Amino acid sequence: MKTLAVTGGIGSGKSYVVRMFAAMGVPVYDADSRAKGLYASDAELMTVLKELLGDRLVKDGVLDRQYMASRIFSDRELLERVESVVFPRVTADFCRWKKFQEDRQGVPGFVIMESAIYLEKPALEGTADKVLTVVCPQEVRVERVMQRSSLTKDQVLERMANQWSDGRRTELSDFTIVSDFRHPLLPQVWEVFMKMNTDF
Repeated sequence: MKTLAVTGGIGSGKSYVVRMFAAMGVPVYDADSRAKGLYASDAELMTVLKELLGDRLVKDGVLDRQYMASRIFSDRELLERVESVVFPRVTADFCRWKKFQEDRQGVPGFVIMESAIYLEKPALEGTADKVLTVVCPQEVRVERVMQRSSLTKDQVLERMANQWSDGRRTELSDFTIVSDFRHPLLPQVWEVFMKMNTDF
């Protein structure tokens, strides 16, 4: 069974595109959500993270994500050390999940790993057979994020500045879907769906 990594910047419409694939019966692994689940279920992972970030990482028995973010996003070296611990476990979890999907009946010939940072993180490289990037004009992305969150325009732009550009992602991708309200999504999704099931 093949794997399609679906990625894209904040506000690109990536998650909406993934839901369209899911409606076609494609199993979806949300890397971000699964990583959060590992924080709660993987005791060994939490022990290592506490060694890196200190006992304040756990508050009332639960990982303090705000504290974790405040530590790692202001210290690139620490961020890389945390990622070197977390990503191999996410990859292993994905492999277990994919094996479960392969054993099911009636599943299409591929699964999806949804990850905004798939191309940006070498630790995830090689997990997928093909990569799809969802792109969208910046002004539309900013509007989308502001509508669904409490972030200001400047805050959204700051987050975008810390992510790869659409151009950089598409250069390394096998497929591109434009999610801008002008290009119909269903034909684009269907084309990728068919290619993933027939081309290789």
